[in-house]
Amino acid sequence: MIPARLLDQLVQEADWEGIRQLVVGAVIVHNGRVLLLRRPDTDFMGNIWELPSGKVESGEPLDTALFREIEEETGLDATNLRHYLGAFDYLSGSGKRSRQFNFVVDIVEPEPVTLTEHDAYVWSDLAEDPPVTDAVKEVLEHFRSIEPAG
Repeated sequence: MIPARLLDQLVQEADWEGIRQLVVGAVIVHNGRVLLLRRPDTDFMGNIWELPSGKVESGEPLDTALFREIEEETGLDATNLRHYLGAFDYLSGSGKRSRQFNFVVDIVEPEPVTLTEHDAYVWSDLAEDPPVTDAVKEVLEHFRSIEPAG
């Protein structure tokens, strides 16, 4: 479990640095594969594969936002934040400075995945080069460094 103090500190630092939109992302792994979702082609950054992720609502704790977003986007039930994997910054579709905080998340069951905002999902082999942005590749490399296959 990740201490609430660390989650609060991450939010405070983002605020001090002028980040205007907070986003949370989940590394969900099952049998050596990571869950990736594909954005519809009509969406901002359409057709990219990404981690389950979404915006943090005003005043919402990061862990609460992440569990909510996982359930909304995949229908999966998250049970635990296991590790913090770092963050990356980007400009949102509306031009807001955004920061995505990424966590390893445990889930009750890996299936069924029920999509509401994406048009496809895949359980991508962690040993391969996943079809994601460089920022997400770095997050997955960090994951592999703290949880080696075995």
